[in-house]
Amino acid sequence: MNKILKALVNYFVKGLLVVIPIGLTIYFVVWAVKALDASLNLSDLLWTDKSGEPHYIPGLGLLSVIVLIMLAGLFVTSFITQPIYNWMERWLKRFPVFSFIYGSIKDFTEAFVGDEKKFDKPVLIEMNDTGVKKIGFLTQKDLKKIGLPGEVAVYVPFSYSFAGQLYVVPADKITPLKMKASEAMKFAVSGGVSHL
Repeated sequence: MNKILKALVNYFVKGLLVVIPIGLTIYFVVWAVKALDASLNLSDLLWTDKSGEPHYIPGLGLLSVIVLIMLAGLFVTSFITQPIYNWMERWLKRFPVFSFIYGSIKDFTEAFVGDEKKFDKPVLIEMNDTGVKKIGFLTQKDLKKIGLPGEVAVYVPFSYSFAGQLYVVPADKITPLKMKASEAMKFAVSGGVSHL
């Protein structure tokens, strides 16, 4: 009877290891899609049923966002030249709070999907003499412009989060890692538990 109980507990634990990551991933994806769809869905304003009640069309908000992003990309690519785009950016940057938020989000977005990806150089940082090290991504190779010659900027993501911290460290305190940037990000975000 004891062996059967051990086997059942073993099966339960192994089942948890499969079900929890899959279940939570599905839950968070569904939650994010529903939240985005609900906040951007205009179907209740556009369409009412026979009694005059608004009619909600699931997925219309998400579809609207995808179409809007594609139309913006088409418009910028086909009709707006680089000088006009630069002029629009300079104009937008005149508003202090908007400029800060817009610039930060734009830079962070371009770091992942732009032509000049920033998180593509994984490095290991020596934090102190005790041998503590952190995995990060080299984002700036030279900080002479801000008065820090010989220093580099390294972004270190938090585990189980997409937030992170930026460290400025001496260039000789980092070691390039022989791994893909996506593997390094997964390893750092997972707290080091993902398989290499």
